Amino acid sequence: MYGNVVSCADILAVAARDSVVLLGGQSYEVLVGRKDSRTASKDAANNNIPSPFLDFSGLLSNFQSHGLSLEDLVILSGAHTIGFAQCTFFRNRTYNETNIDPHFAESLRSICPPSGGDTVLAPLDGSTTKFDTVYYDGLLQQKGLLHSDQQLFKGDKSASDGLVRYFSGNPKAFLADFGASMVKMGNLSPAEGTEVEIRMDCRKVN
Repeated sequence: MYGNVVSCADILAVAARDSVVLLGGQSYEVLVGRKDSRTASKDAANNNIPSPFLDFSGLLSNFQSHGLSLEDLVILSGAHTIGFAQCTFFRNRTYNETNIDPHFAESLRSICPPSGGDTVLAPLDGSTTKFDTVYYDGLLQQKGLLHSDQQLFKGDKSASDGLVRYFSGNPKAFLADFGASMVKMGNLSPAEGTEVEIRMDCRKVN
């Protein structure tokens, strides 16, 4: 009798791919064979996952520290074509930033007051149930919900601006490139010395 051969990490990676496909995205081959860590750290996760308050330089530095490129940053940020964010994460942008469409800002202020209402949700783009390029369209119109979103397009003809324009106008390219970047990210090695296993129960270590 054999033990588990499929890790929780693999299950999550396959579920993410299948979710993309169910919402209209393109399928891609998931590289399975990863194992699960025996430890977890909230602080480590917060240090490695880019903050929604980061400026462009911080976002790019974070990605590059993991061996990911500018193109990966712009492509993987396109995952914000689905989902929502809480008021606490976009309040400052809504009230204090200038690179935001005024009508969009007004609509956000109607649901996200200067104080309170931290958990009120707003969509990350205009089509939260479809895996498409509406996210990039919104950035071109200064309708990025999060500070980190709009940092990808600042209207300064930078390489990041060019990529946002490219994916906004080339949905097929985005869908194909997203899968490639997801595989690249999923193939990152764990930190040296990390204890790993294949969990019998995804909620706890063996």
